[in-house]
Amino acid sequence: MAAQLTAEEVRSFVDRITAGVCPDDPAAQIDVIAALETLKSAAAAVQAELSVVYDARRRADEAAAGVQAARQGRGVASEIALARRESPHRGQVLLGLAKVLHAEMPHTLARLRDGSLSEYRATLLARETACLPVELRMFADEETCADPSALDGVGTRELVGRIRRLVAEVDPAAVAARARKAQGDRNVTVRPAPDTMTYLTALVPVAQGVAAYAALRKAAEAARAAGDPRSLGQLMADLLVARVTGVAESGTPEAAPAVPVTVDVVISDESLAGGHAPAEVSADGVPAEVVPAEVARNLLATALDSDVTAWFRCLYRNRLGRLVSMTTRNRFHTKAMGEFLALRGAGICATPFCDAPIRHNDHITPVADGGNTTVDDGQGLCQTCNHAKQAPGWRQHQVGHPVDRHQVETITPTGHRYTATAPAPPGWREPRYVQTGPGRYQLIA
Repeated sequence: MAAQLTAEEVRSFVDRITAGVCPDDPAAQIDVIAALETLKSAAAAVQAELSVVYDARRRADEAAAGVQAARQGRGVASEIALARRESPHRGQVLLGLAKVLHAEMPHTLARLRDGSLSEYRATLLARETACLPVELRMFADEETCADPSALDGVGTRELVGRIRRLVAEVDPAAVAARARKAQGDRNVTVRPAPDTMTYLTALVPVAQGVAAYAALRKAAEAARAAGDPRSLGQLMADLLVARVTGVAESGTPEAAPAVPVTVDVVISDESLAGGHAPAEVSADGVPAEVVPAEVARNLLATALDSDVTAWFRCLYRNRLGRLVSMTTRNRFHTKAMGEFLALRGAGICATPFCDAPIRHNDHITPVADGGNTTVDDGQGLCQTCNHAKQAPGWRQHQVGHPVDRHQVETITPTGHRYTATAPAPPGWREPRYVQTGPGRYQLIA
């Protein structure tokens, strides 16, 4: 019987390979790189199998404890996400993938285990076969991954093309139904890009997306033909912003106009007066984005010079960077407290590794356990994380010095601990201090 794998053995092996000396022979260097890639895939396969086993064990224990069937397993994906240093959404994807590979795609799991497939490619295969009934999915899995040699030299695009053609052949009705259902997933998202830019992405049906792109390109080409010096891409981007915001065009499209919505700019007084500490820019439902002080000052100056109403909000902090608290006797956080929690967390969920926008204002210590409705005992969470911490065995409490930035420790049902620290406000630097007495601290630098 094979010995059980332990975390200590894995850590010891990690220490061994990271402390090893790289070989001098170029061929040996490539061999090690290839072997490590196989190791990554094999590790992902073991993680998937362990995730399935842990999920089943948790559900069985909760069923024995009388937990309702609909609530069994709640929080498992978040535990896996924390253990893998991923977001809760990514944890759900990984757990779902593990279950599918274990129950319905054993050949794909085998190829992941032997290094023929990466975790990313295994995810693509699972995604492309999701519309099939179990028996056809298992057939597609066997046709695609039963023979390891059939994957030699196959690129990601070719692999996806193979599985899509196979799925369309075995169940064309399922593909058509999936396409109709996908239209319900249309949405618009925003995420940060390098150099204080933003990716604005729309997921729409193919006909509408192609039509929108063609319309923007046609208008941009016309402007270029009329002598506009901007590039085609710049013109298309400016046209998109102008048309989405409703700003009327007068012949030639103008540069991206000011958007008539409230945007929060959090900046220290030193930076506003010409300092260099960065600022933060956010809007309702959009996480804060760090921008250089000069960019923030230009945003404020542009807002003051435009017809758009400019709102300035002051956010106070103590000398060590901890934001000022507010209290209330209410069961629910007030709107102002919610805004404070969002600004303290830069609009991002307070759970470690989670990048989702804040959707819920939550008590760190539940009200039923004596928690107070204060910003000190409050935190901003996404919907998934707020629901996960309500599962049996989850606990949270504040940690750290009382003058430090806000810190919360999360303890999962297995006893693992994860600490989340509120982001540093603009212009703040890590302090150094010593305790001079009970509850007294002296800043030394």
